[in-house]
Amino acid sequence: MNPIDSNAEWIEADGLGGFASGTVSGIRSRRYHALLLTATTPPAGRMVLVNGFDAWVETPDGTVALSSQRYGPDVLHPDGATRIESFEYEPWPRWRYKIDNNTIIEQELFVPKGESAVFISWKLVSCHPERSEAESKDPVALSDGNSAGSLDFARDDGVIKLRVRPFFSGRDFHSTHHENSAFRFDAEQNGEGVTFRSYDGVPAVTAHSNGRYGHEPAWYRNFLYSEEQARGLDAVEDLASPGVFEFLLSQKPAVLLLAAEGHASTDIESIEARHAQVRTTEQARRKYFSSPLERAADAYLVKRGQGKTLIAGYPWFGDWGRDTFIAIRGLCIATGHLEDARDILVAWAGVVSQGMLPNRFPDSGEQPEFNSVDASLWYIIAVNDYLLAPKKQPLLTDDCHTKKLQAAVEAILVGYNEGTRFGIRADRDGLLWAGEHGQQLTWMDARVDGREITPRIGKPVEIQALWLNALAIGAKFSARWQPLFEKGLAAFEARFWNEHAGYLADVIDCDHQPGTVDLTFRPNQIFAVGGLPLQLLSQEKARRVVDAVEMLLLTPVGLRSLAPGEPGYASHYQGSSRERDAIYHQGTVWPWLVGAFVEAWVRVRGSTSEAKAEARAKFLPPIYQHLNEAGLGHISEICDAEPPHTPRGCPFQAWSLGELLRLERAVLA
Repeated sequence: MNPIDSNAEWIEADGLGGFASGTVSGIRSRRYHALLLTATTPPAGRMVLVNGFDAWVETPDGTVALSSQRYGPDVLHPDGATRIESFEYEPWPRWRYKIDNNTIIEQELFVPKGESAVFISWKLVSCHPERSEAESKDPVALSDGNSAGSLDFARDDGVIKLRVRPFFSGRDFHSTHHENSAFRFDAEQNGEGVTFRSYDGVPAVTAHSNGRYGHEPAWYRNFLYSEEQARGLDAVEDLASPGVFEFLLSQKPAVLLLAAEGHASTDIESIEARHAQVRTTEQARRKYFSSPLERAADAYLVKRGQGKTLIAGYPWFGDWGRDTFIAIRGLCIATGHLEDARDILVAWAGVVSQGMLPNRFPDSGEQPEFNSVDASLWYIIAVNDYLLAPKKQPLLTDDCHTKKLQAAVEAILVGYNEGTRFGIRADRDGLLWAGEHGQQLTWMDARVDGREITPRIGKPVEIQALWLNALAIGAKFSARWQPLFEKGLAAFEARFWNEHAGYLADVIDCDHQPGTVDLTFRPNQIFAVGGLPLQLLSQEKARRVVDAVEMLLLTPVGLRSLAPGEPGYASHYQGSSRERDAIYHQGTVWPWLVGAFVEAWVRVRGSTSEAKAEARAKFLPPIYQHLNEAGLGHISEICDAEPPHTPRGCPFQAWSLGELLRLERAVLA
């Protein structure tokens, strides 16, 4: 394994929509990097409560930093990042800081599932070779209350103190915080606990530690977030620090718990006992998963009301319809977490409207956003995957839930067939019209200054693939959909195939003008061959599509969204927000598309065991390598179109990881 980039990012999700996140170096590079980021109305209403901290140790030889911050214009201070000797992110983030030739301090951090809280701990670790084997068994275990415990090798020539100064804000997680007179520095102390109430309407933060809190209020100004700066966004922030926690590290390990009031348990008698108990529980929970990838998938599964949903990506996305139904196939169904899949699908079944599902799950009191033609169709695909899954493994079937899912499928097909919002309706050829000006209904949905970059109004190719697959699935429950499926299937190849070009059109009947064709070479045509239950082309034409996509669009980490040489092709996803939106689907690589491509590649080779083995060896290793390059253990939202295919966008993307898991567990199994 290659060394982990110091700029790579880790995440600890809480199962409520909140999380802790940061970089390997400890230098926060995004406004979203935080120790305590809570979802006030799970999984929405997310706020940053505690952004980070400075930490340093005081030894007989002087003061040594364990942290680094970036300040404007581009100053790194203090120098703690230079002392990082090693970093691991399994089962949670763990750093080793080399203080001198005899002393290493180990820091670990984890978020317990189901609570908006974070535990941080520090301990002294011996460098002596004779102790290395014992350390490796559990290098971060705290003592059982005996101040000697694992510290019999602590320095005996003087006291070693650890000081930790947390940085607070209390802001919306998309914004930045600036010095103001309204921030309340007051600290309410009660035994091991200290409570901070930054602003009215913001959850209080309760800190529990086995150290001593000293009130030393101060503003820290001009933090600079390099990733936000590169994205052309507000990148400077001021943070408030009410005081400092002090620990005698030479006596025992230090423990600090930060929790959001109302969203975590605060009934704590002994922080050391609580830490040991929660750590053991969380370690056992994480060992339950069959692989690190499956454990990473669990980060996206979060609570919504009494049910569950999937976060589309961290750090800035919420739960979105299209993303959920694509991701759920790998994150939940392929991994055998069928009860989670059922709960999510049943919850969405209750919000079908005129045959459409919202692309954003509505919060209480908010109007749903029905701005997607494919979300409802992907829902049907996911329902089909779920209903077929019990045949592959034992699951108690629930006729009540199955009927709800089938009713939702029927309602979607009826709505689309008869006509619904945004010009979505079945045409006389059995294919599906969709789109009107001012709306972006497909997954290529970027807009700049009110202008659609890829309008794709008419009959987009992947929408037809989804529609025909949905009709075939619906025909299993109701024979009324079979004739429409057969008519549409006959029209599909005849109308989309271009023999001269040797591939499928991206859109036909463009702008609702019959007979017009858009032959722009994009990856959407791959769904006619792979990624969905049915292959819609003859084997010969399917092979030509796959070969063309492989030649023009395939990269080691996914498919380009536009072929090089096409008008508007962009080799790198950079610039201001406006500039990036304009090239979001103009060549930018999308890793989630690799699932459909690899499945298509295997299908046109007969889906033999030899073809699957070849696909695993050929396509998966570069993706596994990517797991250590951006969002650690996860797959990015997008990458640059040209080498070195730098990861961009969200570093933790649900459908990207979901499609890799679907390949592993279903397609190539």
